[in-house]
Amino acid sequence: MSLKKAGIIIFIILLIDQVSKIYIKTNFALGDEVEVFDWFRILFVENEGMAWGAKIPGQYGKLALTLFRLAAIVGIGYWLWDSVRNKGSRVLITSIALIFAGAFGNIIDSVIYGIIFNDSYGQIASFLPEAGGYGTIFHGKVVDMLYFPIWKGYLPEWIPLWGGEYFTFFEPVFNIADSAISIGVALLLVFNKKAFPKTSEED
Repeated sequence: MSLKKAGIIIFIILLIDQVSKIYIKTNFALGDEVEVFDWFRILFVENEGMAWGAKIPGQYGKLALTLFRLAAIVGIGYWLWDSVRNKGSRVLITSIALIFAGAFGNIIDSVIYGIIFNDSYGQIASFLPEAGGYGTIFHGKVVDMLYFPIWKGYLPEWIPLWGGEYFTFFEPVFNIADSAISIGVALLLVFNKKAFPKTSEED
């Protein structure tokens, strides 16, 4: 696969990701929810830290995370370029393109959303508000909206540790960028031999 085709994949994912996030940010207040099906809802939440809502503590935790993401995207970009140069498999290049697009999509939120939107607490945010954004550069929050509560209920008592507790599957709320990263990683795991044929042959 050529770098141009990988670029098209990245562009399409970034476009869908950012359009969906900007739409949610400018049409939903934080916590607003729309039920599409019993098992699928649009729920607006913001992620201030890492995956699953984890945070790096301290005054500069968010800045450190954003800078780490920027360094990581450079590394992923080099991996993509090197894989194309060395005529890597279609599966490998597609997977890296998906991971790159997803990482880049969330980096956009972290870097600039704090300065181009005001906050969404109890209100619908404005794009480029006159009074300024809710944060500063590198301190934006990632917009999430895809929620799949496929099953909710109390777990059987015989399950160790969590027996009898109320449980939701699938609990995390995510976005298009997260989906692209997950699909890219899944492709590498499922089609490992096709993604890394030389390594497989040596084994």
